[in-house]
Amino acid sequence: MNQHTETVKQLINITRHLHKTGRSGASTGEQIAAAFILNKPEYLPDNYSDMVEAWERLDTWQKYVKVIKQDYMHLIIEG
Repeated sequence: MNQHTETVKQLINITRHLHKTGRSGASTGEQIAAAFILNKPEYLPDNYSDMVEAWERLDTWQKYVKVIKQDYMHLIIEG
């Protein structure tokens, strides 16, 4: 399995957990990605209250957020 697939799977699992529990022990970048995937700015880490700053923090992970939102939301919302 390639790194792209592993990262997508990891972010789906983190986002699913955040969606179900409202909490995450994930890294800052993972939490930011999950907040954007769920479209829930209230899930951004406390020191990232600015949406643009948080989005820029994702850098190359922005593509994973877009892929998950486009193709895998059913695994998060229904899973």
